[in-house]
Formats: sequence, structure tokens, C-alpha cells
Amino acid sequence: MRLLVVDDERELAATLADGLEAEGFSVDIAHDGVTAMALTDGRAYDLILLDLMLPQGNGYQVCEALRARGDHTPILMLTAKDGEYDEAEALDLGADDYLTKPFSFIVLLARMRSLLRRRQGEPVPVLAAGALRLDPAARRCWVGDIEVTLTAREFALLEFLLRRKGEVVSKTEIVQHVWDAHFGGDLNVVEVYVGHLRRKIDHPFARSCLQTVRGAGYRLMDAPA
Repeated sequence: MRLLVVDDERELAATLADGLEAEGFSVDIAHDGVTAMALTDGRAYDLILLDLMLPQGNGYQVCEALRARGDHTPILMLTAKDGEYDEAEALDLGADDYLTKPFSFIVLLARMRSLLRRRQGEPVPVLAAGALRLDPAARRCWVGDIEVTLTAREFALLEFLLRRKGEVVSKTEIVQHVWDAHFGGDLNVVEVYVGHLRRKIDHPFARSCLQTVRGAGYRLMDAPA
């Protein structure tokens, strides 16, 4: 899943990005309101972590502008201000939740999972393709009754493919959602991670649900039960 972190505290933003990437998210960073608006123009994010106090357009203004142009991406407002009027204004302008600094990273992840579940409308946020099941909230994966251990990047890749089940997705799309907007490496890294996944979710179970569509990309199909 792809996130946007908007915070002018560069060290905090970098620390958040590192932690979120370790959890399997793809993260872009903006340090001011103008950059945040530019990144969200034409890019699809699953969730935005938005600091309140920003240069070149504060968090209130960014939130209001996003909602005005019809962008309904969940917004979790992050701020050092803990007044009830600040919280009320943020929510009134369209933010979905509000977290006061300093905050626990564990609590941040829990709030994020809650917002993502709400957006997806899934009472039980488990993704499935036949015998293959993945629980984004618990960060667990199974084939049948056997649990499969995945790295953070493998988990992110499988989650993206499951959310696009049955569709052909290109290497470029995968990199944009599983890595980040500034990835400058070889797109063939996708092949490497697809190979890792096949050795974990397909080969041991004599299945081939993760398919290569030559010249187009990859497609995840229902695995036999």
C-alpha cells in the first residue's frame, strides 16, 4: 500500500518512512503543503499522514483543498497541538482521524489500520485467492492451513497483487505501489521478488497462482483450495 507522509520535521518524516517501509508500506515524503498537493495530483495514495503545521500551506489548507477537489483518501492528521478546537477543526475540514505528537508508533499503526479497514469497507480485512489468504492487519499469510513467512517487501507485493486479483499489473505499477515514487533502480527487481513469492506460495504447494503475462506484467489468480 502506498502512503504519503507530509511533515516539515525532516528527521521525523524520515524516521516514520523507515518504520512504515519496514512494515511493508511504500512511502513518499513531502515537507510542505505545495509539494504535498503536487504529489497527490495524479498519484493514488491509500492513506495520507498530514502534519498540521507546515510551510507553504498548513495541514488545514491541504486537507480542505484535497477534499474540495474530490480526493477522499483517508487523512490522519499529526500535530503537536492538542487543543480540542484544533482537533475539531481538522475533523470538520475532512480529516478522518487526529493524533497528537509525541505518539507511539504502535498506536499510529493501529489508527492507520482502522482507517484503511474503514475505507475498504471490510469488516474482516482478509484478502484471499482460493487457498491463499493474507491478513493485512495481523501481517500474516497462509496457504490452506499452513502459515507462510514473508518479508516486509514480499508481503507488500502480495497484498498489492491480491487487491488487484485477476488483473494484469505491470512492473511499473508494482514499483509505484510497492516501492516508492523515487525508486530509481532496475524494474527487474520485481522479477526477483515475484520469484521469492512463487517459492513460498506456489512451488511448495504445487500451484501456479502467480502468473507471468509475457510483455505485460503479472497476474494473481485463485489458487485451488
